[in-house]
Amino acid sequence: MQGIRGLQEGMVISMAEKSFNLRIITPDRVFYEGEAEMVEFNTTEGQVGVLPGHIPLTVIIKPGILHIYEADGEKTAALHAGFAEILPEGITILAEIVEWPDEIDEGRAEAARERAEERLRSRTPETDVARAETALQRAIARIQVLK
Repeated sequence: MQGIRGLQEGMVISMAEKSFNLRIITPDRVFYEGEAEMVEFNTTEGQVGVLPGHIPLTVIIKPGILHIYEADGEKTAALHAGFAEILPEGITILAEIVEWPDEIDEGRAEAARERAEERLRSRTPETDVARAETALQRAIARIQVLK
């Protein structure tokens, strides 16, 4: 019981924090570094929402929309692949690719979606289905973040 009560007390203390440090790093740049009140993104286990004081966790990122909730509003981006280390005091996301909406070419994203859908429709034994599905998920994430 002592361990559970200690954990609960620790959670109450950590929940008093209203924000945590978020760092998003790609091979090319530090995409984002700042304070967030909540972050949501897709993982291979489903969508996750992280608040300050979250239990330690490491997850694999799946393509989708990244939502960053700051004190003054929400930012969205297309997050494509990588890993996230979640700790009570902050999150570090190591991403292959992550794009703000103004960095996305909608026509190119639509063309990529159509190519991936066609690859999946007309698949042959040589078709790399996992690669085509990932390409489709990335294209859809890009298109959705623009809306």
